[in-house]
Amino acid sequence: MSSTLTTSIFGDSPARDLVCRGCGTRFPLAAQHACFECFGPLEVGYDEAALASVTREQIERGPKNIWRYAGLLPAGADPASRVTLDPGFTPLVRADNLAAAIGLRAPLHVKDDSANPTHSFKDRVVSVALTAARALGFERYACASTGNLANSVAAHAARAGTPSVVFIPFDLEAGKVVTTAVYGGDLVAVEGSYDDVNRLCSELTETDEFEKTAFVNVNVRPFYAEGSKTLGFEVAEQLGWRIPEQVVIPMASGELLTKVDKAFSELVEAGLVEPPASGWKVFGAQSAGCNPIAVALHGDTDVITPVRPTGIAKSLNIGDPAAGLYALEAVRRTGGWMDYADDDEIRDAIRLLARTTGVFAETAGGVTVAVLQKLIDAGRLDPDAETVVFNTGEGLKTLDAVAEQVGPTYRVRPSLRAVREAGLLD
Repeated sequence: MSSTLTTSIFGDSPARDLVCRGCGTRFPLAAQHACFECFGPLEVGYDEAALASVTREQIERGPKNIWRYAGLLPAGADPASRVTLDPGFTPLVRADNLAAAIGLRAPLHVKDDSANPTHSFKDRVVSVALTAARALGFERYACASTGNLANSVAAHAARAGTPSVVFIPFDLEAGKVVTTAVYGGDLVAVEGSYDDVNRLCSELTETDEFEKTAFVNVNVRPFYAEGSKTLGFEVAEQLGWRIPEQVVIPMASGELLTKVDKAFSELVEAGLVEPPASGWKVFGAQSAGCNPIAVALHGDTDVITPVRPTGIAKSLNIGDPAAGLYALEAVRRTGGWMDYADDDEIRDAIRLLARTTGVFAETAGGVTVAVLQKLIDAGRLDPDAETVVFNTGEGLKTLDAVAEQVGPTYRVRPSLRAVREAGLLD
């Protein structure tokens, strides 16, 4: 049954079915995100032979965006089927100055996803989710969002000429509100936290009025999550078809971390790369204002206690993380770790990254760099192992985080004498 669906709905796709991450029960490819047996989350299962048939040469001949990996994704094999802004193939920045500043001796790279069309990694997941949603017959696009996802869904819908309705917490950063509303779709500010927004959207998917609405991170979530794998695929390709020994990844739901790890595993299983001799280690980064996954790891427990988020890293403020258990599993299995950073540490890290690499990150990127420093200081991360850190969004969206800390270093009158008196000619 799933094979028929794969052929008729998703075209020449390697996707085989949906698999429960909890009990392993399999379901046909459809708009379903939870297991009917144990209510566990579903993810896409693949035909291993189809994945193994993909070659480096085939990928390298592809477009300079995520669709070069179409043979490893659940939807979008036919370019005409895609709902996309063609994101991806963003810069992998060699960060020697940052490495020297924080005590890393091995190569350090920043995967800078602020270069995507709406300036965050969410363009990857939305392109895959909405391509699947179109194939499944949905007529409107929606999401629950802490900001970046709202930007991306609204922009994709505008490009596709499809109605959209996105739901956000009422206290979101002004920059992210504007960069969603400008695309002209419906924008709903909910008087509550992101977790309240997400709960509301889950309820809406069960109503008749939203039957034809694809909520990218609810009813088509298994396809949405697979888009994150393209970050891992790109890093390996940009390193010359090598997997880095260490990666540091920001965590909100925890899904991005699990999917980068999955991407590395799939590349190895497909014979596209060889793993590092000692494997790779996955490290997670959270804000101190919303750190339930890291706290569970530090307490050596699988019990993730939901929190009410606070702090400036709003894009990571998911107090009840859906993929938290799976992020814990990935970190433990690979021998990595997790830590968290407070608001002052996040601000300092944003500035450190900017002045050493020329990359202006949003607060999530500040979290990641701050945690990178903590991991090195604590001896958790090997300073002699090649490392990649992920910047998932653009600093222009969260200007308030550092606006009071930066500004002109001199103020002078418009004359050569004034410039000399200020010491600028010394």
